[in-house]
Amino acid sequence: MTKLKLGPIQDDKPVRLTIVLSAELAELLRAYAEAVGSANGKPVTVERIVPPMLERFIRTDRVFMRTRRHVAHSTARSTGSAAAEPS
Repeated sequence: MTKLKLGPIQDDKPVRLTIVLSAELAELLRAYAEAVGSANGKPVTVERIVPPMLERFIRTDRVFMRTRRHVAHSTARSTGSAAAEPS
């Protein structure tokens, strides 16, 4: 089998989030979960694959990450300069 984009599923403290999906997307996710389970040798549920998929998508979105770094840098700079100014 070819290597899937999604690697091993990590255990983490979950936060519950409810979403509504189209039937087509739900079926694709079920099929993907089966593929991940087959590749890893143990069953994987859709609920377990969605968080790593979303995280990978967000972390590989270069424009989003660049914007996020810029905002964080600007916020840190404005916070730092405000702290350095005498009251």
